[in-house]
Amino acid sequence: MTLDHRYIIFHKPYGVLSQFTQETHQHHTLKDYIDVPNVYPVGRLDWDSEGLLLLTNDGQLQHRLANPRFGHKRTYWAQVERIPDIDAINKLQTGVEIQDYRTRPAKVRLLPEEPPVCDRNPPIRFRKNVPTAWLEMILTEGKNRQVRRMTAAVGFPTLRLIRVSIAHLHLDSLQLGQWRDLTPSELKLLL
Repeated sequence: MTLDHRYIIFHKPYGVLSQFTQETHQHHTLKDYIDVPNVYPVGRLDWDSEGLLLLTNDGQLQHRLANPRFGHKRTYWAQVERIPDIDAINKLQTGVEIQDYRTRPAKVRLLPEEPPVCDRNPPIRFRKNVPTAWLEMILTEGKNRQVRRMTAAVGFPTLRLIRVSIAHLHLDSLQLGQWRDLTPSELKLLL
């Protein structure tokens, strides 16, 4: 690590693209929140997903974290339609077919209560006759829209998706739309 490398975590809100440039005026971009030159997201979160996004200008670290070969864990909280049964959870854990790909095994558990998350703007659609549940999913890969495709494949579509950690980095008390530099101890573990 050199002194000119930057390592930032950002709590990405819903509706923000994981990029600095804007092709359309439909969505906000990272530029609306982060005024640090030459840093880029490690991986991505879709515009309709929220949570932890790591940004850096360290190309080697970016490659290592984004490459599934290194198996860095990413933890997501997914609010899904209806209450998943044990069969659906077992399928998610062992891997499901999404498009022409079989997902790697994942750690999946039904959370006993709603996790401590901030309100989403706009809120998810609420239907009085359709309950929702929260799953915690720990993956070691990050295919395009993977969590959403996995939960849909077992019959429980994702309504809200929040990445709460990458490796040992956690959102913790970072508020929606805020960013900060990694602490020296976080950085040491990451490198």
